[in-house]
Amino acid sequence: MTLTTKGQLTIPQDIRLKLGLLPGTRVVFDVVGDSVRIRKAAEQGRGAALVARMTAVGRRAKGPRLSTDQIMALTRGE
Repeated sequence: MTLTTKGQLTIPQDIRLKLGLLPGTRVVFDVVGDSVRIRKAAEQGRGAALVARMTAVGRRAKGPRLSTDQIMALTRGE
């Protein structure tokens, strides 16, 4: 694995899946001796995590943007 000029790395997909690291997931870097440990940041709460995940998915979605009222109508089966 190679660090880019911007200091970025790609976390392999199998590791992301195993740890549940989705786009928008906040992580923390811990320095342990001469190593670095990456872990999920403590979440503010279940609701905040859900909103963050939905926002990340929405950014990647193609097609028309829905208003809150349209989303609510869809979830209610209207």
